[in-house]
Amino acid sequence: MPNWGGGAKCGACDKTVYHAEEIQCNGRSFHKTCFVCMACRKGLDSTTVAAHESEIYCKSCYGKKYGPKGYGYGQGAGALSSDPPSRNLDLQQQESKPHRPSSSPNSSKFAQKFGGSDRCPRCSKTVYAAEKVMGGGQPWHKTCFRCALCGKSLESTTVTDKDGEIYCKVCYAKNFGPKGMGLGNLGMVEDRG
Repeated sequence: MPNWGGGAKCGACDKTVYHAEEIQCNGRSFHKTCFVCMACRKGLDSTTVAAHESEIYCKSCYGKKYGPKGYGYGQGAGALSSDPPSRNLDLQQQESKPHRPSSSPNSSKFAQKFGGSDRCPRCSKTVYAAEKVMGGGQPWHKTCFRCALCGKSLESTTVTDKDGEIYCKVCYAKNFGPKGMGLGNLGMVEDRG
């Protein structure tokens, strides 16, 4: 059937796409209303689209369908591995000490690219560059960067450290500062009568 003055065929609905309503992606044309994720039907634009062959997805659905699988990849904390569940439980029970990063060349390249080689001293989990705060010469998660005694959130100007642990200035002074008359520790003041 001849295409009389119309545009290309839409990659989603296969109807004619006229120039005024056309969005091009991956060498194909789409109606603005048809330019939606094939999985969740969310509207797409040039910053949110991810194309796979003739299919278009939002970046989230694309990652779930075609991205790497396993813990920490696009499917949330519930996606641990593709091993059968019983084998997973056995492995978790056997591992009582914290996981240490492997020394294989591929994982170190991944760690260099995404900043995942450091471990948080508070929770022992990997600290990635986007969430890293340095204190006491160690990398911390922003959420773990709190006083060990009172739990107050710390900043670079309010942090003090002792023996690998971090404290706010008030707790540090009370517990490790000088003691005696007039030095901030009210418990040491004597009544002279």
